Amino acid sequence: MNKYSLSALVAAGLLAGGMSAGSATAADLGGNCCADLEERIAELEATTARKGNRKVSLTVSGWVGQQVTWWDDGGESNVYVHDLGSTLASHVKFTGQATIVPGWTAGYVLHLEAVGSDSLTMDQNTVDGPSVLTGTTNGVGTLQSFWFIKSEQLGKVSVGKQSQASDNTAILVDGSGSLVPANWVSFDVNSFFIRNKSTGDLSTLRWGGAGGCVWGDCNGLPTNSVRYDSPSFGGFSVSASWGEDDFWDVAGRYAGELGDFKLAVAAAYSEVSDFETSGNVAQPNGSSYLQVGAYLEHIPTGLFAYGAYGHLDPNIAGVGSNNTWYAKGGLRQRWSPLGHTVLYGEYLRAQNKLSSSAFIDADGDINAGDNGAGVAFLGRSEVNVWGLGVVQEIDAAAMSIWVKYRNLDADTSGVGAFDADKFQYVGAGALINF
Repeated sequence: MNKYSLSALVAAGLLAGGMSAGSATAADLGGNCCADLEERIAELEATTARKGNRKVSLTVSGWVGQQVTWWDDGGESNVYVHDLGSTLASHVKFTGQATIVPGWTAGYVLHLEAVGSDSLTMDQNTVDGPSVLTGTTNGVGTLQSFWFIKSEQLGKVSVGKQSQASDNTAILVDGSGSLVPANWVSFDVNSFFIRNKSTGDLSTLRWGGAGGCVWGDCNGLPTNSVRYDSPSFGGFSVSASWGEDDFWDVAGRYAGELGDFKLAVAAAYSEVSDFETSGNVAQPNGSSYLQVGAYLEHIPTGLFAYGAYGHLDPNIAGVGSNNTWYAKGGLRQRWSPLGHTVLYGEYLRAQNKLSSSAFIDADGDINAGDNGAGVAFLGRSEVNVWGLGVVQEIDAAAMSIWVKYRNLDADTSGVGAFDADKFQYVGAGALINF
C-alpha cells in the first residue's frame, strides 16, 4: 500500500507535469503554476487510500479469483463461470495497527468478500449460486471483523468475527502453490446432486454431503470468538479460541527447514458441546473434530508431498464417526522466467456414516423420524476423488493460473441406497493478488 506524503505528491505532480514537457524555462513557471500544481495534487490524493488518523496504519490487500468449469454428471453436462467459493472467493482486507508502547501493539482487521456466483451453492439447476455469507448473488459480506492486542513476548489476543484456531488448520500448511485449486474442501461440487445411474434421475444426495462435513472442512467458517496466538518459538506456535455457542478449540503448528527439506505440520482439535442451540459454526452440534496436516518439500528438486486427515466424532451412541483422507504429491520447479510451475496429482476419500433417519433432539438423544426439534444428518455414503492439475505462477503480476481435472464417484448403503453415477469436471481459473 503506497502512502503519499505532501512532498511525494508534489514530486509526482512535477514529474507528471513540468518534466514531461522536456525543456521548460523559467518563464514557464509564471502565471497560475501554483493553482495548476494544487489541482494536480488534489487529483493524486483522490486516488490514494486515506488513514483515519496519523496513529493507526492502514493496509489494503486481497485477491480476485474466478474459474471456468466444464462438468459432466453422467446425464447432463454444462459450463459455468463462478467464484472460488465463500472464504476463498474474491475479497478485500483492511488491516492496520498502532504501537501502544514498545513491544505492544493494537490493531484491527476488516475483511469483506464479494461473490457473484458461489461455487459452494451452485448445482445442476442453479447457475449462479448465492453467497454463503449473504444469501444473494452479487453480494458483499463480512468475512472477518475483529480487533487485537499483541505483545512480542506474550502473544496476541483477538476479539470479534474471525477464523478460529482450528479453522482450516490442516489445509494451510500446504506450501506447494496448488492450495487454491486442489484441497480437501468440496468447493467446486458441494451442492451438485448425485445422479442415480439406474434411473437417470437426480437423487436428493449432494456430492458435498456424501462425504460429510463438506468433505474434510468440518470447521471452515469464521465465527464470533475470542482467540489467542502464542509467539513462535523455534518454528513452533500454539493457538486456542472460544466462541458461541459452547465452541472451543486448540491448535499447534510447526514450520521450518531441515537440511534440504522444507517441513510444515499442524494439528487441531475442536468441540461443539451444545446440542440444542444452532450456533454459527460449520461443525455439527454435539461433535468433536480432529484434523492433522503435513507438508514436505525437497528444496533442490522441488518434489513435494502433502497429506491431511480428519476425524469427526458425533459423541452419540449408535452414530458412526466420519473420516477424511487427502493426499497430494508433485513437482514445483522454475522452468519459466514467469515463475514456478507446479504439477500435481491428488486423491481424496471422505466418509459420511451418520444415519439419514436419525435426528438429534434438544437433549442429545436420537429419535428415528423425529425431525420436529432436531437436526437431520445425511445418509451413509463415501466419496472417492482423484485428480491432476498444473499451476503456473506469474511473479510479476502476483498471479497464479491453473488447469485441473477431477473424477468423483460415490458409494451409498442402507435404506435408500442407489447406484451413483460418476461426476467429472475440468476447471481453468486464475487468482491475482493485490
